[in-house]
Amino acid sequence: MEFRDNEAIYLQIAAYVSENILLGKWPAEQKIPSVRDLAIELEVNPNTVMRTYEFLQNQEVIYNKRGLGLFVAPDGFDKVKAYRKERFIQQDLPEYFRNIYLLDIDLEDIQQRYERFKAENYDNKTK
Repeated sequence: MEFRDNEAIYLQIAAYVSENILLGKWPAEQKIPSVRDLAIELEVNPNTVMRTYEFLQNQEVIYNKRGLGLFVAPDGFDKVKAYRKERFIQQDLPEYFRNIYLLDIDLEDIQQRYERFKAENYDNKTK
């Protein structure tokens, strides 16, 4: 995983976990990788993954089954989607709109490119 300098690593890992939930790779009630396993996979300090998991538990996206590990919450998908949607609308969309305006990009062109992007990256793949 390539980390960006402009955002805390634990939040970038939270985005990675969230994306796995949204893509259906980690469905509701499924056990997620342990702190140690995810730290090894992402080549980060286990304390960073622990911070990520604490953050996601506070968001009620994952929960701990004592002695068994961490699991995706029954409504984890909906919580992740709502959180990410709000964050996108508040943080990313204004900059996106600004660039569309400044560069005079046609919304129809954006729609075509978006449809092509979906077809090339997500259509006919498991959700």
